[in-house]
Amino acid sequence: MMSTFPDISINTDRLVLRPFDEDDIQAFTEMMNDEQVMAWTDVPQPFTEREARTWITGYAPTERTSGRGLDLAVTEFLTQRLVGVIQLTKTDWHVRATELSYVVAPWARGEGYASEAALATAQWLFREQKFERIELRTAADNTASQQVAQKIGCISEGVLRNACIARARTAEDGWTEVRTDFIVWSLLPEDIEGVSEELADSGGYGAYSDWN
Repeated sequence: MMSTFPDISINTDRLVLRPFDEDDIQAFTEMMNDEQVMAWTDVPQPFTEREARTWITGYAPTERTSGRGLDLAVTEFLTQRLVGVIQLTKTDWHVRATELSYVVAPWARGEGYASEAALATAQWLFREQKFERIELRTAADNTASQQVAQKIGCISEGVLRNACIARARTAEDGWTEVRTDFIVWSLLPEDIEGVSEELADSGGYGAYSDWN
């Protein structure tokens, strides 16, 4: 019997993680065309509104109903502004494991939204969905993403050499692909015990200028 994630929303003190809808198309397009998002993800360049619509109305719902994953819009609780994306992929329902990634919009960086959204998702996966493992992969040079992983309690497990293709600007202001390593991180249920309290003691989520 196939398992799937429920069609849900997750609330934190500052954020609402919810399914995407067509009202998100313009902001999602702007977010995914940001240079840092282009550098560390494999989104098409440029990322058009047509591609955003296809992703929101086709790809994301199919990922959930097929059982492969879950895509959530990260929005501010007070303004309802789109500030990021949480994505679950490569879900194994027998092992109860999934891979988590995150992107934060350029207009919302420096607020700790990636770590807040990622931790809330992990808590929901472990407590409500009874998952046993979450995996993250960060490019070797993506220090901001690595800081997010550390901040929510992830443990570094090793390096996948030459396993990641990132992008870099060329002298002609174009893009070129560069090969780099992936750092593999894991998060188990016991790893997040006390993380919320530690974050509060250290000044909250905004200590790192996280983005993806």
